[in-house]
Amino acid sequence: MGKPIQLKYVFLFVMPSLVGIFLFMTPLPDDKEGILLPVTIAAKWLQGQLGESVIISIVTWLMVGGALVTLITTLFKPRMITGNKFYHGLFVTTIPWLVVRIIGALFAVLVSYEIGPEFLLDEGTGALLLKGLLPFLFAIFLFAGLLMPLLLNFGLMEFIGMLLRKFMRPLFRLPGRASVDTMASWVGDGTVGIMLSDQQYRAGAYTEREAAIVASTFSVVSITFSIYILSELNISHLFWSFFLTLFVAGLIAAFIMPRIPPLSRKKDVYIDGSPRRPEPAVKGVFSAGLAAATARAAENADVGKNVKSGISNVLGLWLGVLPVVMAIGTLATIAAEYTPLFEWLGMPFIPLLEWMNVPQAAEASQTLLVGFTDMLLPTIMAGTFGITNEFTLFVIATLSVSQLIYMSETGGVLIAAKIPVSFLDCVWIFLLRTVITLPIIVLMAHLLL
Repeated sequence: MGKPIQLKYVFLFVMPSLVGIFLFMTPLPDDKEGILLPVTIAAKWLQGQLGESVIISIVTWLMVGGALVTLITTLFKPRMITGNKFYHGLFVTTIPWLVVRIIGALFAVLVSYEIGPEFLLDEGTGALLLKGLLPFLFAIFLFAGLLMPLLLNFGLMEFIGMLLRKFMRPLFRLPGRASVDTMASWVGDGTVGIMLSDQQYRAGAYTEREAAIVASTFSVVSITFSIYILSELNISHLFWSFFLTLFVAGLIAAFIMPRIPPLSRKKDVYIDGSPRRPEPAVKGVFSAGLAAATARAAENADVGKNVKSGISNVLGLWLGVLPVVMAIGTLATIAAEYTPLFEWLGMPFIPLLEWMNVPQAAEASQTLLVGFTDMLLPTIMAGTFGITNEFTLFVIATLSVSQLIYMSETGGVLIAAKIPVSFLDCVWIFLLRTVITLPIIVLMAHLLL
């Protein structure tokens, strides 16, 4: 028999986990935006307190400072950085990522001080990233990074994972603990889900394949943002049809994607190179889950250890992710706004959309792939192209949320993470999700509208 479970560790498991669930997974009514999570409300509050100009300056010079220190570290390898585990994780990187950090910082300076060509400074390109997205990411990374140990370090992953292990592995080829990531993503925000997955991969809880699957398959755009998209397209009255369609399409895609490349080809090994450990058989999943959870809580009873972990999370996200989102997101939105690339890419979809009886097929085809650059662009371009048919707007809205990989947000965060997902992987995952979910969404639209 195992050791008896001590009540103090049950308390240490339950209380922080409940606080974490409240902060990251509990929708609350908001006067301005309808529904928000507490962690999102905190981020919005911080943005309001700092003001747009101040937060843009902070973000810009954070990226500049990070790029300069990374460059100095790469060129001169000072021991005070390379010999320190904390600093090593922040500033020691590969040449390609150094280049990305420099480009991201350069773009931020140019946009912040309005220096450069119009295509870079435009409200739909560089300004969209620096003034629209990065201030929110800065704030959400601060609160999510500091508070994430509440979800990760006190046993919630172990407890939920034990309860759902028989469901997650056969369907999605994932351990049960991945269910917490999926809930955080679905109710909360895709970037939060990726952050959770990255932390679990770094800690040796996910293999390369598992981390890539959960981060690229379940990091869904939040319900809150989905409501915003429907509102912008004036189809808010179709929310429940949208929600059901999104659930069905997402579930089918989540079943298929882990079984085909590129995800099926990811190594099933942990970050240290060791092969995946089989989950041990247990008789009572609840008691086994409680035992695992309290053991995890006992390991993390030190408050200082958790604070240090949270600070490390925040700095890693600020210095590693913000410049990637700025660099790749800006380049991607420039391609969308100033070149006919996505118009050309959408042409093969016209006959398919016509065959599926989607009205305004030619106009709709131009929105199908543009979401790869930014999740809002399909919604924006639907108005630009004069799409007014409710059926077509429903398809565009649902598909744009189902595609998951957006270079200006989740894609940039995913590429910047330690999870082994490359830019090319993101391209293929986006295309495959589009091909898989589009027919399902159109079929559901015909059935429900």
